[in-house]
Amino acid sequence: MKLTIKYFGLVAEAANKFEEVMELNGELTARELKERCLNGLSIRDKDSVQIAVNQNLDDKITLKDGDEVALLPPFAGG
Repeated sequence: MKLTIKYFGLVAEAANKFEEVMELNGELTARELKERCLNGLSIRDKDSVQIAVNQNLDDKITLKDGDEVALLPPFAGG
């Protein structure tokens, strides 16, 4: 399956890229992909990074061909 991965904020800085297209075989959940993408990056609190699939925050979804995945840094606001 072919996925477009987009990186934002500190995740993009750590990965040294804003976007990539990834070819993967087999079934994979969004959470598993997040772990794979963040593995080896210098992000202190990887649990604070959220993942969105087709603009929906859901790390339990099973990915399918053509999905757009975004790795989002922690948000602050008030």
